[in-house]
Amino acid sequence: MNLVTGNPSEAISLDKLRNVLIRLEDTIIFALIERSQFAHNDIIYKPGAYKYEGNEEFSGSFLEYFLWEIEKVHAKARRYQSPDEYPFMGPLPDPIIPPLEYPRILKPNNINVNSKIMEFYIKHIIPSLCVPGDDMNHGSATTKDIDCLQALSHRIHYGKFVAEAKFQDPNLQPKYIEYIKAEDRKAIENLLTNKKVEEALLKRLRRKALTYGQDITESDSIVGDNDHIHKHLKIDVNVVVELYEKWVIPLTKEVEVEYLLQRLDDPLEDTE
Repeated sequence: MNLVTGNPSEAISLDKLRNVLIRLEDTIIFALIERSQFAHNDIIYKPGAYKYEGNEEFSGSFLEYFLWEIEKVHAKARRYQSPDEYPFMGPLPDPIIPPLEYPRILKPNNINVNSKIMEFYIKHIIPSLCVPGDDMNHGSATTKDIDCLQALSHRIHYGKFVAEAKFQDPNLQPKYIEYIKAEDRKAIENLLTNKKVEEALLKRLRRKALTYGQDITESDSIVGDNDHIHKHLKIDVNVVVELYEKWVIPLTKEVEVEYLLQRLDDPLEDTE
């Protein structure tokens, strides 16, 4: 979805948003496959395990240090000026290239759940995804962690755009406004939720993980949901499905609900 040019009303269509989210599924699965090739390497997640020459006051983990250094470079290239990008670390420098004009799609908000993404990724995903132990590939494993974290952040924070698109539905907007004014989080979540879409998403993820995770040789053909292919998989399919079911979907809903709760704070809002 092009957030720089075009008609804002077209950019917020649910069909276009879903296409973006489907493509992000591929990005996330491939990033997980790449990270799974290395061991757990628990030391990269432990605060203070490394000393950082020239930045001795930093007491975080190697992952946090590496991520911060990368985000500083990305910030200079105005990555975090985009309304669909959110940093994990800070402070960050200002861009060194001119700003872009983005259409105003989202209402002003301060929602950033990257700390929660980092927590579930380290505590739950990595232990399930990687073999135990330390293979000394700390730098390589960390670069793959960063790919995974940035893709997950992008996907989960896209919930703001989904929430805005659903809010724009003229048939549902009065209900959304009613629940927002009542600060009824559960009612807002129920209105946002489409169980059939979620079930289709999880089925699609399983098939993608089965397909993308196979080691294919010249004599092989890509097969479907057959049990015998599991021994050739580079990644545990259940890890991918559970990642979405237990973490990505619920946290995306949290972002959507919190965004809508701030939705009417905008002084330019004309839905009163």
